[in-house]
Amino acid sequence: MYIIAENIHIISPKVKAAIAERDAKFFQNLAVQMVEAGASAIDLNIGPQKKRGHEILPWLVETVEAVTDVPLVFDTTNLTAIEAACETVSKAQPIINSTDARAERLETVPAVAKKYNARLIALTMAEGMIPVGADERVSIALERLIPHMLEIDFPIDDLIIDPLVLTVSGCQEYCPECVEAVRTIKFAWDPPPLTNGGLSNVSNAVPNEMRPLLNRTYMVMLMGAGIDMVIADPFDTKLMEWIRVIEERDESTSLNRLLVRLHDRVEAMEELQPEDVDMDDPEQRDVWKTVQVLLNKVIYTDSYLRL
Repeated sequence: MYIIAENIHIISPKVKAAIAERDAKFFQNLAVQMVEAGASAIDLNIGPQKKRGHEILPWLVETVEAVTDVPLVFDTTNLTAIEAACETVSKAQPIINSTDARAERLETVPAVAKKYNARLIALTMAEGMIPVGADERVSIALERLIPHMLEIDFPIDDLIIDPLVLTVSGCQEYCPECVEAVRTIKFAWDPPPLTNGGLSNVSNAVPNEMRPLLNRTYMVMLMGAGIDMVIADPFDTKLMEWIRVIEERDESTSLNRLLVRLHDRVEAMEELQPEDVDMDDPEQRDVWKTVQVLLNKVIYTDSYLRL
């Protein structure tokens, strides 16, 4: 699994302060630790940064590239900042995060990605509301995103479709639809584009102590659907362990066997069954309850694990 480390994010007070103080050591230490923890790439999320983004993002690129060779992801709506970062990067092929199917984004961002030979994350979002159904999201990919890329001769191998992971708290009906959108996209085009998801989005606005289990369980389900990469926290050691369990099909423990079974059920377009779970095992029971929430079969509440 290709892990884009999410930890350099402007929403973090420490990151925000380190950017303001141009604390290179902070970002270099963090970058090294993320790669050591298993990150395949590093997301540099600076927010809009309308005034100074064109200075901040190139500085971050130089700072992080001084200590690591992994690809960097330019995560901002400031296209000037993205161009400046693309001109600065000197090592691995970068990733731009992101465009979508709205005309003003589709007409500008892919052209920049092509100009600088960057990979591009494209969200299945157009004008108006974010689509709920998997078929709507796939349609945006097949009818708007991919055709535009072909029109400008953008390499499909460098296109990464993101069908939008949204929070189970308030957008619960989106959770199973995103899984199905990933599955369908992998079969709807030849060659199939890569797929990506912002994993921790599924647990936004959820109590902190409940977030890891939601993220990890959804990760297994997305892997069953065939997702190629996620923006996630490589410091979540259990998340990384669950990914390893699926990739290596490690069934050495009863929990591992349940995780592999969950993955296989999703892959086969089936649902996890009660007989797959040892309900006397609290850990397995919590996974079962979390799957039911993520499938939108049980209404999410902050106390769902206690019910």
